Amino acid sequence: MTLNIVYEDSDILVLNKPTGISVHKTHPQDLHETVVDFVLEKYPEIKSVGEDPLRPGIVHRLDKETSGLMIVAKNQKAFEYFKNLFQTRQIKKTYLALVHGRPKEKKGRIELPLGKIGTKQTTRLIGKKELKERDAITDYEVIEEFPSYSLLQVYPQTGRTHQIRIHLKSIGHPLVCDPIYGGKKSICPPELGRLFLHAQKLEFKNISGQNLVLEVDPPSELTNFLKSSNISE
Repeated sequence: MTLNIVYEDSDILVLNKPTGISVHKTHPQDLHETVVDFVLEKYPEIKSVGEDPLRPGIVHRLDKETSGLMIVAKNQKAFEYFKNLFQTRQIKKTYLALVHGRPKEKKGRIELPLGKIGTKQTTRLIGKKELKERDAITDYEVIEEFPSYSLLQVYPQTGRTHQIRIHLKSIGHPLVCDPIYGGKKSICPPELGRLFLHAQKLEFKNISGQNLVLEVDPPSELTNFLKSSNISE
C-alpha cells in the first residue's frame, strides 16, 4: 500500500483507503500492516494524537473490506474538532453500494438500533441479557437497477460498526460479496472478489471554516463489474 492522499492541510489528511487493509491494529501484537502503520511511517508526529495508542489520529473508521475516503487528524486540536463533528452528525458521508435484489422503496430511511454481542454488531437487542442499544440511522437512494442487483447511494447519519451492511441486510438486500451479512447470497462473483461498498464523498467544514466537498471515484474492480455482462443477466 502507498498513501493515496486526496487532501491535506496543517490539521488533517484525507486518504483514499484501498480494500483489504484494516485501519488500525486490534492489539499491540497484531502483525498485520494497517493504514495507521503507513501514516506513521510518513507522519511520525501523529503517534501521540488521539485517545488510543493503537488508533493515533483516527477519528472514524472504514471496514477492512471497504474502500474510499477517511480522515486522519494530524494534531490533538483537529482530533477533538473532527471527533465532535462526527458525534454531532455535521459531516455528510456518501457511500456507493451494490445490493442483491431491488428495494421496493427507491428512497428511504432505515432506523434500526444496533446492539453488540462481544465484538459483533447485531440488530437483536435482547439475548441472554439485554444488550446496550445504540441508535443507528441510514438513508439510501437507488440510482440504477439491474436484473438481480441495485446500485445505491447510501448516507449513514450515524457511524456504528458495520451499520450500512447490517441495515441493508435488515431490509432484505445485503451487500454483494458480504461474507458476514450476505447470508445465502454471500457467494462472491469471482470477477468482483470484494465487498461492494465504497466511501465516495465527504462534505464538512474544516477548522478554518472552509467548506470542503471531497469525492473519489470507485476503484476499477467495482466499475468493471458494473460494466460486465454478468451483472446484466
